[in-house]
Amino acid sequence: MTLKQQVNFDTDPKSYKHWELELDDSVATLKMKVNPIAGLRDDYELKLNSYDLGVDIELYDIVQRIRFEHPEVKAVVVTSADEKVFCAGANIQMLAGSTHHHKVNFCKFTNETRNSIEDSTEFTGTAWIAAVNGTAAGGGYELALACDEIILVDDKSSTVSFPEVPLLAVLPGTGGLTRVVDKRHVRRDLADVFAVKAEGIKGAQAVKWGLVDEVVPKSRFNEHVREHALKRAAKSSRPSNESGIALLPLERQEDEERLSYPHLDVRYDRELSAAFFTIKAPSSSGVTDLAELKAQGSSFWLLALCRELDDAALRLRFNEPEICSWVFSSTGDPEAVLATDNLLRDNPDDWLVKEIRHYLKRTFNRLELSSRTLVTLIKPGSCFVGTLAELALLADRSLMLDGTFSDDDSSEPAYMVLTEVNDEWYQMVNRISRLESRFWGRPEELANVRSAFGKQLSAEDCDALGVVTFIFDEIDWDDEVRILLEEQASFSPDALTGLEANCRFVGPETMESKIFARLTAWQNWIFQRPNAVGPEGALKSYGTGSRPNYNRERI
Repeated sequence: MTLKQQVNFDTDPKSYKHWELELDDSVATLKMKVNPIAGLRDDYELKLNSYDLGVDIELYDIVQRIRFEHPEVKAVVVTSADEKVFCAGANIQMLAGSTHHHKVNFCKFTNETRNSIEDSTEFTGTAWIAAVNGTAAGGGYELALACDEIILVDDKSSTVSFPEVPLLAVLPGTGGLTRVVDKRHVRRDLADVFAVKAEGIKGAQAVKWGLVDEVVPKSRFNEHVREHALKRAAKSSRPSNESGIALLPLERQEDEERLSYPHLDVRYDRELSAAFFTIKAPSSSGVTDLAELKAQGSSFWLLALCRELDDAALRLRFNEPEICSWVFSSTGDPEAVLATDNLLRDNPDDWLVKEIRHYLKRTFNRLELSSRTLVTLIKPGSCFVGTLAELALLADRSLMLDGTFSDDDSSEPAYMVLTEVNDEWYQMVNRISRLESRFWGRPEELANVRSAFGKQLSAEDCDALGVVTFIFDEIDWDDEVRILLEEQASFSPDALTGLEANCRFVGPETMESKIFARLTAWQNWIFQRPNAVGPEGALKSYGTGSRPNYNRERI
């Protein structure tokens, strides 16, 4: 794949092709207005407000900008510029012509974007309201489901529907089935009927079943939505008189061998099928107070690093599918990282601090939800402390050097510092910390780690506490790292994806963990089945006038 063919996640409000954002004091109105001829590929048209990855890249950017650039926005109304169609969902021709790898990653990214909407409502006080002013089918209804409330127009024709099973032989691709029963508490038998009723449900029946919150006549629909949004905004904890920070374009250099940012360098080793991430923390304490942090805006190093990690993870997911392992190292002053954590800890109620912390949480989760082996190497000069220690805790394997390298007289042995942030700030998708996950069912070991919060932990300490997988001395280090990566590259990627997803998410299940664990597994299977993607499958037959030819075995 050449660089010209790669998926690019860069966008900004001046470049939007598919959305219109209107700001009016505390309420923002986001209108879907998809340009049919502005898809990422030229072999389909985005008719009826159907979407592809490009539409959702813009939506993700909008969500981020509302959160960081417009703290005064307390309610967002999501609606359509087309009065008859809210959204027809993912474009069928796009799916039919996409590789399996693209389909699955497209669905995962789309779902993560909807998760960020829900996260915004739950943790930072922005109400998202779906004003469904026309038919919402498939992914269009899934977009509405991500919102806190759904208001459907009562025009005798507009419906909500999941036509994927009856028409396409696949499932709703971004968590819709789980959200219907887990979030909206639709009765399971009614959800079963709904999911095979291609024409959908409208009006009072949609309210009765719990598919929408209310229906409003078309004559007063816009007025009602506006009034309701203002009521929700009045209850929000978002500030009224704060200035946002501009999310400036990322500084990035890219070629066939590496991906570089100011605070992150990613180098590819294609023989090992590995990408080596080097996190670059500051060499001194830097920002010391909240006013200075806000003055730096998106250049503040921890926020900048978060954006760079987010961008790199997405680019590698889509553009480097044969890179099997992501290997994390770090450089910089550990005290600078801990000082930054202290600054955030001292200002827990500030809107920007909340947004930075929750963005970091979502980015760590995105790394963890990626189908890659995650390895962290803790060496002299590392700064895996506090927030950055999450990169060691989320790894499938973490290796730590015991001692120093003999050819480096200036280095001191590596150490880790775990603090309360590793137990409180960055919950996984199953709503527990990575420490709780690591020591699930082992309360005494977890208590031992908590008693060591704030201490410099040597390799022997980390090994004794169980916070790293293995420690090695200089003699074995290079060989052990190489053997690990060669071994990972030799295994079936499919088997590794299943293995790692099963091991990473222990303990309780949440709606979000169910969506990613179950849906990703089913997508990997269903999107390769002939009934869906074969020459006579539903995705290939859709719109041609011919019926799909199914293999009738229930497997």
